[in-house]
Amino acid sequence: MEIKEILARVAEGSLDIDAAAASLEGTLDLGHTMLDLSRPQRNGFPEVIYGAGKTPQQLVDIVRHLRKHSNVLATRVSKEGAEAVLKEVPQAQYYETGRTLVCRDFPVIETGEVGIITAGTSDLPIAEEARISCEILGCRPTLIQDVGVAGIHRLFKRLEEIRRMDVLIIIAGMEGALASVIGGLVAAPILAVPTSAGYGASFGGVSALLGMLTSCASGVSTVNIDNGFGAACAAGRICSMRRK
Repeated sequence: MEIKEILARVAEGSLDIDAAAASLEGTLDLGHTMLDLSRPQRNGFPEVIYGAGKTPQQLVDIVRHLRKHSNVLATRVSKEGAEAVLKEVPQAQYYETGRTLVCRDFPVIETGEVGIITAGTSDLPIAEEARISCEILGCRPTLIQDVGVAGIHRLFKRLEEIRRMDVLIIIAGMEGALASVIGGLVAAPILAVPTSAGYGASFGGVSALLGMLTSCASGVSTVNIDNGFGAACAAGRICSMRRK
């Protein structure tokens, strides 16, 4: 936040003195966590909470303080952690399929359209993580699911719609071939997300990861296994640059 905005919010009572001081300093020490409050000025979007490994009380503390400064996105949040946050912050929303939790207290400027395409229904949890992350980062996501290469005719029915998107996030397990197929059919930047869906020889997503990394389609970029959030962040940056 700019200094004028901080002072105005203190004057109207929507920001307490401690939070205002933290905003000016750029960090807020919660004891167990050091919040980075100046990240929007450096990166274009606020700090995101990685929920895995955090206790419910730690999540509550982080969300309660962070939402004074920005919208809140938490990923990999357990149901137990979400229940604790919702009890403290009823305005929060928890999306169980993607294990994401958000607080929307500030307006978001839309920057572009992102197509999120899954090979199969088993990839949906990662797609949901990407979808909610895109929304909070200012992108307008469209989910196109279950159009994998085992029934490729399903993909062709949506191809015209897919070609209208600014960025594509392709999510697939097994051998990860969907990213290469779409990469040869569209002009938009492609962010490939390998998932851990698959039988033993898929090695928990390693087969899909290697397939996407060695894609013969030009311009396919690959993120880590099951990392829907990482793909959404990259999509958000691309859309933001296109808007500028």
